[in-house]
Amino acid sequence: MTAPAGSSPKVAIIGAGAIGRGWAALCVSAGWECALFDTDVKAGDRAIAEIARRARALVKLGRAPGATVEQGLRRVRMGRSLLQACGDADWVIESIPEDLKAKQRLFENLSQVVRPETVITSSSSGLPITEIASRSRDQARCLVAHPLNPPELIPLIEVVPGKFTAARAVESVRQWLRALGRIPITLKREVPGNAVGRIAAAVWRECIELVLAGVIDVDDIDRAVSLGPGLGWAAAGPHLTYHLGAGDEGVKGFLDQLLQSFESWWASLAQWTRLEPEQVRSLTDQIERAYGDKLEVIREARDRRLAAILQALDQARKG
Repeated sequence: MTAPAGSSPKVAIIGAGAIGRGWAALCVSAGWECALFDTDVKAGDRAIAEIARRARALVKLGRAPGATVEQGLRRVRMGRSLLQACGDADWVIESIPEDLKAKQRLFENLSQVVRPETVITSSSSGLPITEIASRSRDQARCLVAHPLNPPELIPLIEVVPGKFTAARAVESVRQWLRALGRIPITLKREVPGNAVGRIAAAVWRECIELVLAGVIDVDDIDRAVSLGPGLGWAAAGPHLTYHLGAGDEGVKGFLDQLLQSFESWWASLAQWTRLEPEQVRSLTDQIERAYGDKLEVIREARDRRLAAILQALDQARKG
């Protein structure tokens, strides 16, 4: 289930939205051949220009070589049909909206047009591939490869096999991801939201609670996360952070000293599972007031910070 040794796979991306374009920009940055297909013709028409902008932005950020990006842009195309986009692909990446029935229909249709050895991944942030691929003729080649946004910048990819996924399909995807400069992590079993989504949901719920309760403003809670635990976790995740937090005593010493404090905080954390309409309006209003209408400027600044963090981490690993 792999492209010939020493060659890059032919990639087909279904869905030309933000995630699909990010996947395409990533493939372009490696010079890979890439086809896209979207049932929304207008989205497809806009996609190529946006992919070029995002791929060339990687060059400016020092995350991709210019010559390779230009080579990749010459190898990216829009397919006029599912068959034309996917018929000769080694790897098909589904990136349509998070709608289980729509994904099931797509996987059923893909099984009729792709080659027997083609690997099919879903970009789902939390739906199980066992359900997504339930109508597929061959579930052994189906799995989740969930990127974070923007996919062309953030290196982590969650790889989530289903009940019927073959080990060789998982290994093929992991190899391709590493060739793209990604860092794949593999979940041992399917859970709603995968691992990253569950962590993000838990942290964001508490951030929302603190904002709606009037404890802190939106911009300050964003700073609290990004310059507090987020910064530390970028260098060492939560378990390693706390393992290092008590010196030579390790995590045992940390838990001996602070477990009771954490237990008291856990008892007071938000427990709600839905937001009321008025809470949604309040949260939306506070976020929009905090950041105004200059989203493109803020997005570019965010990407520069991400690139700088990644460069520093790369240099630290090499050191």
